[in-house]
Amino acid sequence: MSAASYLKKHTEALVKDVGLEVACTLTGKSKATLGRYYSDSGEHEDRFMPVDVVAALESAAQFPHVTSALADLRGITLSYDLDRNNTQHSGGVNSDVVALSQRFAILMGEYHVAIGDGVISVNEAKRLLRETLVIQQVLLEMKLSLEQETSGI
Repeated sequence: MSAASYLKKHTEALVKDVGLEVACTLTGKSKATLGRYYSDSGEHEDRFMPVDVVAALESAAQFPHVTSALADLRGITLSYDLDRNNTQHSGGVNSDVVALSQRFAILMGEYHVAIGDGVISVNEAKRLLRETLVIQQVLLEMKLSLEQETSGI
């Protein structure tokens, strides 16, 4: 997968995370314009979402999809700043391990269903990708818990 295609897939995930109607309201862009940003058709292959639009959408999203994709492309690992975290995570490492185990079980269940016929369809791949993104979020929360526990020592 090319970098452009990778970014377009994550741009689509960002818009869907926020919801198309909300994305239009937040950005002042039409549905058609937002759709062009993640379209893989030849006429839109060089069209990408502006940074200010990404920032507006990621502030409302559950996960920074495009920022994470850009970091992935450069081999960079992201970490959330505790001071900017809007929700106080109080479960600690034990609840993070449980959440990680549960999400991994869901991922394996999705994989089992997807590979059942020997071929992973596009929709099945999208479900697997969603689960891997959720696991990534859980791992980031676990990292924050560990950093919080070790900073108190």
